[in-house]
Formats: sequence, C-alpha cells, structure tokens
Amino acid sequence: MDKELEKLAPSKQSAAKTVFAAFKILKETGGHLSGKQVMDKIRETIDLSDWEKETYEKSGAVRWETILRFYVNGGIRAGFLRRNKGVWYLTEEGEKAIILGHIKLLEKIDELYKAWAEVYHPRKGKKAKNESIEFVEDKTQIQKTNLDLLMGEAISGIKDFIRSKNPYEFQDMVAALLRAMNYHTPFVSPKGKDGGLDIIAYNDPLGATTPRLKVQVKHRPDTSVPVDDIRSLTGLLNKDGDIGLFVTSGVFTSEAERSARESHRHIRLLDVDNFIALWQEFYNKLSDEDKNMLPLHPINFLGSND
Repeated sequence: MDKELEKLAPSKQSAAKTVFAAFKILKETGGHLSGKQVMDKIRETIDLSDWEKETYEKSGAVRWETILRFYVNGGIRAGFLRRNKGVWYLTEEGEKAIILGHIKLLEKIDELYKAWAEVYHPRKGKKAKNESIEFVEDKTQIQKTNLDLLMGEAISGIKDFIRSKNPYEFQDMVAALLRAMNYHTPFVSPKGKDGGLDIIAYNDPLGATTPRLKVQVKHRPDTSVPVDDIRSLTGLLNKDGDIGLFVTSGVFTSEAERSARESHRHIRLLDVDNFIALWQEFYNKLSDEDKNMLPLHPINFLGSND
C-alpha cells in the first residue's frame, strides 16, 4: 500500500482509493454511469481489504460501498460530481481534479465541501470548518447510502428491461411517451421500413401548428450514437417549425452532442437516462396499455433534508 495512504484512518484510506477510481471510471466511460455500474467496475479492478468488504449486521450494506457513497456526496457539494436518479456524472471540474491523485483529490473535496457548508449550512459549516469530512458508521449515514444504492439498482433494472426489447418495441415506447406529453403520433414507422423517420409527432391532430417533431429512434443500448446519424436527421428538417428529436436506448458520442448543440436546426437528443426520467415524470399520463410497455411501481422511503 502507498505509504501516504497508510497514514490515513481506515475509512479515509478506503475513500481515497475508491473515490479516485470512481472519477477515473467515469472519465473513461464518457462522463456518466449508474452508481451500481461504477461500483461493479471498482469491485473488478481495485484490491479491497477484508475490512472493506465486511457488511453491517443490521443493514447488510457493504462497508466500502457505504464509505464511497458518503464521499461521493462530498464530491457533489464540491462541484466535481452530479447525481440524478442513480446516475453519477463527472463534471468538467471533476475531470480536471483527477490529476491531483487519490489523496490530494480527497483533500480537495474536503476543502470545497467546507466552503459549501459555510454558505449553505452555516451551522454545519461552523462545525466542519476545523474538521475534515469523516465517515461515521451511524444509522443515518448507512440509510442515506442504502437509499442511493437502491435507486441505482432500480435504474439498472429499468435499463435491463429496455435492453431486452427489440427495436420496434422501443420505438413504440418512444411514441407512447410522446403521446403522454400531449403529442399526436399519426406516423410510427411500420416493421420492415428502412431509414428515414421513425415517428412524426404533432401538437394537434392535423399538424397545423408548430413545432412538428421528426423523430429518429435507435435501439443501441451498448453503443454510442455517432455524429453522422445526427447529421442525417438534420438533413430531414426541411420545413419551418420542424424540430428533430433523436432517441437512443444507449448514449451519444461527445461529437454527436456537440453537433446537435451547434446545428442551425433545432435538434434534441434523448439518451436512455433522459428517456427513463421522462417516462417516470409522465408515467401517470400514459394509457394503461402504454404503461404495460414499461411498467413502474413507485415506492416511497423516508428521506433526509441534509
């Protein structure tokens, strides 16, 4: 073990190793990944001690996972990470911070967390001013990290369900979502049609009012949509009031995202995480038949104001 690492308390040692690994994994996978997937990759690549792999008797939570999730919260306050519905996002500042190395990165998170606490939680900030962020194995912290773990597992389960669908089933799910958002879908590409548009959606039954959505759908859960596909959709937006919507069950390359942002036409990209978020948001407005395409069951847990 690194001699500098040995000087730290056990929980800090674990945090330094796993937080740094999480940042590198996120960078290598395009900047975002579900918390569960990050955990899986750390488990495969990092040498964890028996102490780190122990579970808490009452909750069954794994120690290193709980410690990591605690310090990820600090990374979010520091501006290095974002988290949304179980997905972790590495910010530009977080990517730059990787150069600090594992111990200095944890120290920087500590420093920026204190600055955040002084502004947004003065009482907590006053207490933290002369102390470092320290994980405490109490019921509240374990509960918070377990809830984050459950959310990540839920999103992973939804993604696996989407992955199991064929391209036409996923296309029908996209059309169903648009209907829940009050769009009319007079055209959904039939089986066997190759190329062109997959869905056309209107604000009104006749398509007399703008915007008119021209939609391409790609069921590619394990690959990134390249920039050429975005340019192809742009070429189909030939009327005033046309908006391009590209939906994938995977993700987009950074070049594809940049092309959409810089396009002279209005192009909106929807990756699998955004699709799931919208499906959850508009779920109650789906018809019973459409809900069955991706059925959800909401469960409420006790949360925290911290």
